[in-house]
Amino acid sequence: MDLIARLRAGLPGEAILTDPDVTGSYANDMASFCEAGTPAVVVLPRTVEQVQHVMRTATELRVPVVPQGARTGLSGAANASDGCIVLSLVKMDRIIEINPVDRIAVVEPGVVNAVLSRAVNEHGLYYPPDPSSWEQCSIGGNIGTASGGLCCVKYGVTAEYVLGLDVVLADGRLLSCGRRTAKGVAGYDLTRLFVGSEGSLGIVVRAVLALRPEPPQQLALAAEFPSTAAACEAVCEIMARGHAPSLLELMDRTSVRAVNAMAQMGLPDTTEALLLAAFDTPEPAADLAAVGALCTAAGATQVVPAETAAESDLLLQARRLTLTALERVKSATMIDDVCVPRSRLAEMLDGTAAIADKYDLTIGVVAHAGDGNTHPTVCFDAADPDESRRARESFDAIMALGLRLGGTITGEHGVGVLKKEWLARELGPVGLELQRGIKDVFDPLGILNPGKLF
Repeated sequence: MDLIARLRAGLPGEAILTDPDVTGSYANDMASFCEAGTPAVVVLPRTVEQVQHVMRTATELRVPVVPQGARTGLSGAANASDGCIVLSLVKMDRIIEINPVDRIAVVEPGVVNAVLSRAVNEHGLYYPPDPSSWEQCSIGGNIGTASGGLCCVKYGVTAEYVLGLDVVLADGRLLSCGRRTAKGVAGYDLTRLFVGSEGSLGIVVRAVLALRPEPPQQLALAAEFPSTAAACEAVCEIMARGHAPSLLELMDRTSVRAVNAMAQMGLPDTTEALLLAAFDTPEPAADLAAVGALCTAAGATQVVPAETAAESDLLLQARRLTLTALERVKSATMIDDVCVPRSRLAEMLDGTAAIADKYDLTIGVVAHAGDGNTHPTVCFDAADPDESRRARESFDAIMALGLRLGGTITGEHGVGVLKKEWLARELGPVGLELQRGIKDVFDPLGILNPGKLF
């Protein structure tokens, strides 16, 4: 019996897609410079049992399986391999439970981040992880890549909110790990192992997520600086003084000018860096005043605090428009995701500017400054082979810079195809050997998302 017939034995007809024109549209995520193969079939299960059937079939026939969420990823982790089963989990999109007493939500992997966030808000609760693609990205994808977001400086990343998981293993067995309780230390932390594993260890089919009480509405300020060094000095002072902003973002000159060109926001052309800070504390105005004073002491030429939530949204609009604005600069972009210690942030930004000059490219940088997580965006003409080559080389140079500064090649986007050569450099030979050994335990046949990570 062939692959399609075996799949049909345990799946409804509408869950199996075989038309090449349709299956081809599932071949890749949003990353540039990442090869993608041609899937043999796309399946869209709705139940755990259907996922188990797919994995048992794949194991029996030795067929690779590539799990997918909303395909908003930026590392090629969801890219198909030739002849694979693409296992799209977007139809498993139920919010099973929201429990205000235990402060947990139980969800399927296809639930969209923004849908969950709004649903828990109705109960006076808050799910903090908020990737920039939160209106499209799925919780399963967030778990697979250990996503972050704008609020991570105060609330942390996805990994800190995953309490328990149900996972279908490569051979079709169902593993439940983790807990529903506020505390628990029984055995090895397998739950945390799956978070960020990019579908290489198992298929997440259900997640128990921690929730927090909904915070007060945040207020923001914008501070303009004559240099990135001055802006980064302000970031260090804000964190060293013990402040806990709900958002601390930085835009470099290139990003500011791109946003100005697109949206005519009126930001001065002399601005070399724009720092955005927000607080969701009971007295945010007082916190903003204290941070504003630190910005002024660090050399800010103008500090503009908001007095209302509407004014805050206007101040933060520039940050939200950055990627769209940079995409208008050239026909293609590559978004890097290098995280460094906060104390090395200025060196990272200045080094990236030097790389842009060396390769004669436009590279705009926005950063989750409070985390040291930078997102250099390389703008280039995809139709120009030489410019494309320089773009890829500059991307690698930025990762090398991050490692030299004691950082990591990815803070929240994952490794996928795009950065797997760099993962080996960051881990070292002993770390790489151990991680491959873990992969072999969970996936001895190597059928789960082959060609990713290692």
